[in-house]
Amino acid sequence: MLSLAIAALAAAVLCWPSGVGRGRLGWLRNQPVAPDAEPTPRPRVERRWAGWAVLLVALAAGLGMLLAGPGGGVAATLAIGTATLRWRAGRNRRAGAAAAAGLADALGVLVAELRAGAHVGDAAMAAAIDGHPDVSRVLSAAAAAARLGGDVPAVLRDTGPVQLRQWLHRLADAWSLADRHGIPLADLLDAVRADTDHRVRFAAEVAARLAGPRATAAVLAGLPLLGLALGQAVGAAPMQVLGDTGAGQALLVVGTGLACAGVLWSARLVARAVPA
Repeated sequence: MLSLAIAALAAAVLCWPSGVGRGRLGWLRNQPVAPDAEPTPRPRVERRWAGWAVLLVALAAGLGMLLAGPGGGVAATLAIGTATLRWRAGRNRRAGAAAAAGLADALGVLVAELRAGAHVGDAAMAAAIDGHPDVSRVLSAAAAAARLGGDVPAVLRDTGPVQLRQWLHRLADAWSLADRHGIPLADLLDAVRADTDHRVRFAAEVAARLAGPRATAAVLAGLPLLGLALGQAVGAAPMQVLGDTGAGQALLVVGTGLACAGVLWSARLVARAVPA
């Protein structure tokens, strides 16, 4: 059993991607990557996060196999994989909220510049200064398109991270409406800013009220571990049953799988309650 765990850890180390390997896998991002080119900061962070996640899951699988056999390795993989997914979802949720709030602030600057008589390109560039990095990147591209007479709504729809995509689509629709019907752009953008600010505040309020259900789900997910610890403390030896018998191995995998499914399902229910 120890040799299997060591082999799993060794395989995880051997599979750790090198710089050349990351360059060869650049097509996964739907864009060419030169072997010696310096990748953009966001893909580099995503690849680093994915590498650490794979290593963490591999280490958990090896440790679980060492402590509770093959079933323990599968159970540890399921548990750590679920925990990693939930951590990443929380990080993306916070990043999306911060980006949306930054977009609302930038639109306020953009509207003020337009009403002061600034050119659209200059107003967008002024709004991009000292803003959220993702918002600044999008508004800088929009400013360049406006100065060159390009299709600003198309730039807004095609630029920006996934977290901002829905907000940028609303902004692009308002911009297209102003171009087609001659409606003052500042008025439409101010309406988009007010709507974005209201949605962000309301989503933050709902997310704060859902902190209790999230904590309850986390506590319920950890109760089986508490039960195993209590059983081991009173001498019932549940770990020996789970690790040394075929039925125990099957129950360990099935029980962990059901617990992980419950965590993901409760997270889905809570996420659907937060307005987009």
